Amino acid sequence: MQIRLLYVILGFGLFLLGCANRGTPSGGEKDLEPPVIVESEPENYATNFKGNEIRIYFNEYIKLKNISKQLIISPPMKNKPEITPLSGASKYINIKILDTLKPNTTYAFNFGNSIVDNNEENPFPYFRYVFSTGETVDSLQLKGNILDAVGLKPDTFVSVMLYEADSTYTDSLVYKELPRYITNTLDSVSTFTLENLKPGKYKLLALKDNNQDNKYQQRSDKIGFHEGFVTVPNDSVYDLKLFKETPEFKVIRPKLLSGEKIAFGYQGNPKGAKIEITSAVSDSFAYKITKDPKADSLIYWYKPRMKVDSLLFRVTNTDYEEDFTVRISEQKRDSLKLDTKPGSNINFHEMFSVTNLTPFDGFDQSKFTILDKDSLTVDYSVKFDTLNNRYDFDFNKTEENTYRIQMLPGAFVDFFETQNDTINLSLKTKTFGDYGNVRVMLQNAKFPLIVQLVDEKAVVKREVYATKQEPVDFLNVDGGNYYLRVVFDTNQNGIFDTGNFLKGIQPERVSYYPDLIEARSGWDEVREFTLLD
Repeated sequence: MQIRLLYVILGFGLFLLGCANRGTPSGGEKDLEPPVIVESEPENYATNFKGNEIRIYFNEYIKLKNISKQLIISPPMKNKPEITPLSGASKYINIKILDTLKPNTTYAFNFGNSIVDNNEENPFPYFRYVFSTGETVDSLQLKGNILDAVGLKPDTFVSVMLYEADSTYTDSLVYKELPRYITNTLDSVSTFTLENLKPGKYKLLALKDNNQDNKYQQRSDKIGFHEGFVTVPNDSVYDLKLFKETPEFKVIRPKLLSGEKIAFGYQGNPKGAKIEITSAVSDSFAYKITKDPKADSLIYWYKPRMKVDSLLFRVTNTDYEEDFTVRISEQKRDSLKLDTKPGSNINFHEMFSVTNLTPFDGFDQSKFTILDKDSLTVDYSVKFDTLNNRYDFDFNKTEENTYRIQMLPGAFVDFFETQNDTINLSLKTKTFGDYGNVRVMLQNAKFPLIVQLVDEKAVVKREVYATKQEPVDFLNVDGGNYYLRVVFDTNQNGIFDTGNFLKGIQPERVSYYPDLIEARSGWDEVREFTLLD
């Protein structure tokens, strides 16, 4: 009996041991609670702040995530404060101020979503720590919206700034001085609220500040501004349209790329620019200027080859003149290399284009033929774009046809007297039913208007210039979804014109139709678009 009882006790013990080892504890429910502030030294919204250090305590371990983009300090400080922990976890945030604080000024540290708990990264959303070096904390606000001048959606992380419009204010301050107040839309909203403001008159502007220095860099940043000044307090809601300025024309570091090929990099609009060689050259000297299709560069091609160490140039444009020295060395020339577009299929509205790596110097129409599927010769017209070094061929196209294009040797001759070899290619057309048609009826329109179909990235796919009240038709549109965009061509030059901050010029107005437009094969889509005043 004792032995049998011992076996029972032993078996029961093994059973309990097996049950205990079948799984591991779950650890309880997932923590969804953000950290909580338990104390601040000095306390939030303190007045008469005299120190240079702030400490904020939490009820659990926290860490700072993406704080370089999330933290906004208003007014901005020339010397950024030291903030810990930059890495790892802590139960407090320590802020060491390295700037001399202005008297009677309210400062705000907006942490965005950078404060998260250590384990689950639950954010403490939009925490603001505020203090004043004076007797009171400024409490006024100014609100508004960020728009994009041409795009569907505005950029994220847009800075909105106020500059005091006192006796020292000039518009050039945005290039070199920090604003009086600043906020940021961060990564989630296109609205803004400037808080803890004091009464006064200000210049209001927005920047897509790519290098985050709180100053306007014309070449890299977008800008938006309110015309005139704003006053605080004010209950108005302000719309700021971000746009990319076209900088003043300027040449940047010309250099030799290959044999007899010099790139003059530029910023701004190259229209009207002239490049003149000022070195002594022979009577046989010749040159051509084309635009680099992939970069903001004008390419200066010349011949014959010159055995010199450098060449001198003068570049001029409206209100611009500058001399340059370009070092020359013996290098291999680029060779003729034709590129054609489109590829295998061509739409009824498209032209056939030929470009070349080197500048074209001649076209022999007798050596260029287009034949249809019945081997009948197709008439065509041709235009040459000198700057873009491109021949465009236009011809009538019919449904389900195959067009054979033949370019015999000598059809094209380049600047260095090289000819093309024989090239044969074919292009096919589809049926009209393979495409969709879109008709737009404009209401309350003030002409001229540029009417466009654009994709989700605001890239123009089709465009019509409308000058009078009549239907705007986009025929034979590839199937897919499009946005309808209208540009109000105020200066009637046929293109969208951006703004200019220093001249106080806003970009030309752009309106989007509120709904997507679907172009469906064999379907005619008709939309009425009422334009607001």
